[in-house]
Amino acid sequence: MSKTVEIQIEKSRSLVEGLRRHVKEMGERGVTNDEINAMEQVVKELEAVNSEVDSIREQLTPTVTQLKLVMERVKETYAEKKKMLKGYYPQERWMDYGVPDKR
Repeated sequence: MSKTVEIQIEKSRSLVEGLRRHVKEMGERGVTNDEINAMEQVVKELEAVNSEVDSIREQLTPTVTQLKLVMERVKETYAEKKKMLKGYYPQERWMDYGVPDKR
């Protein structure tokens, strides 16, 4: 659970509890049990969606790690081949091999 979401859930739960304890005196200020119940439902929905996000993140982590490893291999290979081409050919020919002619 992200810290921001966790903090918001805690703050919202605390507010719901406080409002429930004082609903009679708050009722005259426009806060009703229905509104408190609605707020509580939204907090529960946030928890459920956040739980789903956490689950997806857990599934995604190994794939992201794999992506980083493959990306590093591609970068290394690219750098090696580019360096080789630049060493064998003059700058005017670099574009022929798909290498930008900038230094």
